[in-house]
Amino acid sequence: MKLLDALVEQRIAAAAARGEFDDLPGAGAPQALDDDPFVPEEVRVANRILKNAGFVPPAVEQLRALRDLEEELAKVSDKAAQCRLRARMLALDMALESLRGGPLVVPHEYRRRIAERLTERATLQGVAVGAA
Repeated sequence: MKLLDALVEQRIAAAAARGEFDDLPGAGAPQALDDDPFVPEEVRVANRILKNAGFVPPAVEQLRALRDLEEELAKVSDKAAQCRLRARMLALDMALESLRGGPLVVPHEYRRRIAERLTERATLQGVAVGAA
């Protein structure tokens, strides 16, 4: 597959060097990426109507709130405040799990590596880590 990717990239670069992309319709203008070709047409229409009315899906709202909490957590140095923010983040994450229909399945090896890194960071910061 890498060979095919390299060939495609090479041909695109050659075409660009020859100027074949210079006079394309809409050149220099942003592309309209509103429609997702993988979403059924009737759902796209509903999504467009909701978007135009200012509504977003609950998962998007929760992801935004989670990002805001992460940014706030990075600014807070008080341990109690950090704990409260982490609890709110956990609650949001659980709500997202329910929207997905269950917990995200993460391979065991990946979970083990994450746990090791978190333990290393906690140890470097002098935080006691209990047995899991």
